[in-house]
Amino acid sequence: MNRPRLFLITPPEFDAGEMAAKLEQAFAGGDIACVMIYMPGAGTKEIQAAAQVLVPVIQQGGAAAIIYRDTQAAGRSGADGVHVDTSLEDVKLAVESFHPDRIVGTGGTKLRHEAMELAETGVDYIFFGKLDLAEKENAHAKTLSSAAWWAELFSTPCVALAGNTIETLEEVVATAADFIALKDALWQSGGDIASLVSQANRILDAHPFPEDSQDG
Repeated sequence: MNRPRLFLITPPEFDAGEMAAKLEQAFAGGDIACVMIYMPGAGTKEIQAAAQVLVPVIQQGGAAAIIYRDTQAAGRSGADGVHVDTSLEDVKLAVESFHPDRIVGTGGTKLRHEAMELAETGVDYIFFGKLDLAEKENAHAKTLSSAAWWAELFSTPCVALAGNTIETLEEVVATAADFIALKDALWQSGGDIASLVSQANRILDAHPFPEDSQDG
């Protein structure tokens, strides 16, 4: 599919059963490439328990299940990969452990040369945007500029974090990022999740990549 795809991120805290139901609603709304199980304050046991509920739902929906930071939980739960942003050395170790069978993503850096160093490890994507910052209506300007710079120059796919409304996709899709991440725009909006995902996909459908783009 030669256009950006959705990369969903769970809230930092959730009930696994309720989250599974919400994810099923999301998949009813259309194409989703990845779902990151994002539990920054949880331990391995708690993450693994949630992943055992959510990973099958995500995979049945046709998406890749990515665990945030916890390589043990990712390995034990049958997830498709892990997102590691703690250090360059941790990323290298994850690539060694998970490749070639599973996905390793990274991000969280503010500096361009650091993003380039991370890409050199062989990761599958670079994530632009701060997961631990409160989301605003629009994507952060730094996220937009970094994603646009990266998408133009590098072949490693990139993910750009949108703001907390579906309308923010219009500004993020202009960066030509391969994936656009949504978090609060889905879970905190109070709207119908399937309808929001459908609306998001309509926006992405209207923005195909140029034929000569490096869309990974």
